[in-house]
Amino acid sequence: MTERKLQILLVEDEEHLHDALKLNLELEGYEVSSAMDGKLALDILQNAAFDLIILDIMLPNVDGYTIIEKLRLNNNTTPILVLSAKNSSFNRVQGLKLGADDYLNKPFNLEELLLRVAKLIQKSGSNNQSTDSQTVFEFAGHQINFESLEVTLANGQHIQLTKTESLLLRLLVENKNNVVSREKILQTVWGYQVFPNTRTIDNFITSFRKYFEKDSKNPEYFISVRGVGYKFKM
Repeated sequence: MTERKLQILLVEDEEHLHDALKLNLELEGYEVSSAMDGKLALDILQNAAFDLIILDIMLPNVDGYTIIEKLRLNNNTTPILVLSAKNSSFNRVQGLKLGADDYLNKPFNLEELLLRVAKLIQKSGSNNQSTDSQTVFEFAGHQINFESLEVTLANGQHIQLTKTESLLLRLLVENKNNVVSREKILQTVWGYQVFPNTRTIDNFITSFRKYFEKDSKNPEYFISVRGVGYKFKM
């Protein structure tokens, strides 16, 4: 099975800079999607997931600050690296306060940009990994073996999980008591760049409730957070 390429959305309207960045990022092994204005970037981000967004501030139609603010208000936690000719400390602080993860002034050193890109993606990946990566997880009398994909329920019944069920269950368990967005689930479990219907996830959550909940219609553990995502509550 081939490894999924890391996905970057490059939002930059200076054509020469855009083309140079895209080429160099692709040479580093990333898959790069492009948006030359802010409105297009927001449209793309409504339907696609990325490992990193490289974002100019001065954009046609919708500026970079607005994009950052909209993404963070919608619980999109994709790392954002801002590129900007606005190099005052005020502009830098403004971008970081709104939720950008890093800020690089133009003109910049290409090697430094590539290093920051790699570190942001690495940091984001490690933050999404729980330090508790145990093979067996127990709760409410149930036992889940993520290696063998087997579940022993509190009543003694045995269930064989599918690989996808196991991946989704582990993602929720490793982020217990925290909401995991639909976008993150689809990107992490299915590896989609363009998302399918989110009913895909709903069906899996329904199955988990049938397996683990005393009353699947009034769940205690597998909670839907309307408009955001899902949470495993303990």
